[in-house]
Amino acid sequence: MSKVLIIEDEESIRRLMRYDLQSVGYEVDSASDGEAGLELALSNTYEVILIDWMLPKKDGLSIIRDLRSNKIKSILIMITAKDEEADILESFEAGADDYIIKPFSPRQLQARIKAHMRRLPSTTSTILKLGNLSIDRGLYEVFLDDELVSLTKKEYELFLYLIENKNHVLSREQILNEIWNFDYDGDTRIVDVHIFKLRNKLESSSFTIDSIRGIGYVLKICAD
Repeated sequence: MSKVLIIEDEESIRRLMRYDLQSVGYEVDSASDGEAGLELALSNTYEVILIDWMLPKKDGLSIIRDLRSNKIKSILIMITAKDEEADILESFEAGADDYIIKPFSPRQLQARIKAHMRRLPSTTSTILKLGNLSIDRGLYEVFLDDELVSLTKKEYELFLYLIENKNHVLSREQILNEIWNFDYDGDTRIVDVHIFKLRNKLESSSFTIDSIRGIGYVLKICAD
């Protein structure tokens, strides 16, 4: 049974989310403030953590940053009434996997969770070799010349997507829809930011991520 953590200070919303998720088979824990929620998230294993932005004691954005800095691989979904483009980008930059704007329906939330759950890696470790890189798709780890590279969950997923589509040009919209699973109509700079970070972290690797002006990106294996 998949475990979900809800961090939400409004009791009526928290209880409704808990009831809806339990009714479709999830095991659910909950917390009413940021500090208690972070403690639960760090001391237990959850497939999904739902985090309100505006929380007492510790805000949702800080929780996401703390979880990612502690290498927590859970699916992190920000739930908030904030709907400005800058807020959405900031949330993704912090390490969120998705962003749901209040009010939302139980079916919408369940659909988002299921979509992310389908993309969780197998518990069986599968090693992919690529020149001087090795990628453990089960453990979300990338090694460059046998040294572990520190990638966020989103950076890892983006890198793996580029590898799986090597030598094929991917548009920013394709990448956004595949990796962020978010029907986002605004600026696609979030893709450019993550590509920039990947290039810096993997600059001595045996591949390049080339920009195709006006379209997107393509990963190419370097010739020996």
